[in-house]
Amino acid sequence: MDQGYGIMSMPGVGFFGMLVIGFLAGYVAEKTMNRDHGFLTNILVGIAGSFVGGTLAGLLDLRFHGFFGNLLVAIAGAIIILWIFGRAQSARSR
Repeated sequence: MDQGYGIMSMPGVGFFGMLVIGFLAGYVAEKTMNRDHGFLTNILVGIAGSFVGGTLAGLLDLRFHGFFGNLLVAIAGAIIILWIFGRAQSARSR
């Protein structure tokens, strides 16, 4: 039986797991992209990154499940978000 997931959940991870993954993904993306954000921003970027990464993984037909699968996908998505945000800021400052 296929289990459905709500908008505020990740496959194989509960709500608090989603917050931990969001923080870790946001933190790793922050350090990778050489940025300086706060705790809440890291969580938000990481959770948004999980949606971006999850969508891209689905389009590429990549399967992920559980804590580490979601963490890797969220990190990739968060890095993409910060990269796009950085490009938009540099274009605006010209």
